[in-house]
Amino acid sequence: MTDKQPSAPAPAKTRRSQSGVIHVNEPHTENFTVVGNHLLQHPELSLMAIGLAVHIQSLPDGAPIGIKTLAAKFPEGEIRIAAALRELEEHGYLTRARERLQSGQVRTRTTSYNKPSGTASVPAAEPQAPAPAPKASAPGTPAADLLTRLRTYDSRLLLSERDVRRLVPEVSAWLERGVPATVVERTLTSGLPQDPIKHPAAFLAHRLGALLPPALPLRAPAPPSPPALRSAPMQNCDGCERGFRAALPGRCRDCRERSGRAA
Repeated sequence: MTDKQPSAPAPAKTRRSQSGVIHVNEPHTENFTVVGNHLLQHPELSLMAIGLAVHIQSLPDGAPIGIKTLAAKFPEGEIRIAAALRELEEHGYLTRARERLQSGQVRTRTTSYNKPSGTASVPAAEPQAPAPAPKASAPGTPAADLLTRLRTYDSRLLLSERDVRRLVPEVSAWLERGVPATVVERTLTSGLPQDPIKHPAAFLAHRLGALLPPALPLRAPAPPSPPALRSAPMQNCDGCERGFRAALPGRCRDCRERSGRAA
């Protein structure tokens, strides 16, 4: 009777397909991070932003993630890292708020969200649907975009959708008065206070109302052009038959002067 050979370890589960990637999945029991496909397959985030979000989510609470700290870890440099952090803020995966300590120093408190509100789960095996064609801009869309972008300058200016809708008419008033959008942004983000901004919508509404520039004066209509002067018609002098211009027939000036001297 032959001896039974010990069973070989079960191979890792694989998913075969005719083309494309083949997954070899091993279960993790320690030292791993759960990341949603809404982030890993995000249609608008760059690969740099996705990778940075995964790294941040893998860190323990309290780990420093300033731009200089991250640049010391990775080769991308401060500029690309700062741009990736702004992407994550725009899509709700990150918020950065400046806080003033009792000592007077200001520090940045960063919060990472592994699933921002409003994100939908994405099936792992299904490809992403193509992004829909951009729609024509509706009235007020440039003002809404401007207000939404303010948090990229300072996270304390993060607005809710309701706040954005409420402030759109006030921003539109600036744009309708001929103020460029870049000037409106600079007005709202320059010289911000060091103290925490508890109510960003009220703060921005105050600036928009208090600093609203006057409307450009209307140009006065040009004065009407004077009527063109018409030349008097040609007449034949009754005395010397010489031609001269006058409104009515008669004698030329020379004949009138000779007649006056003779009298």
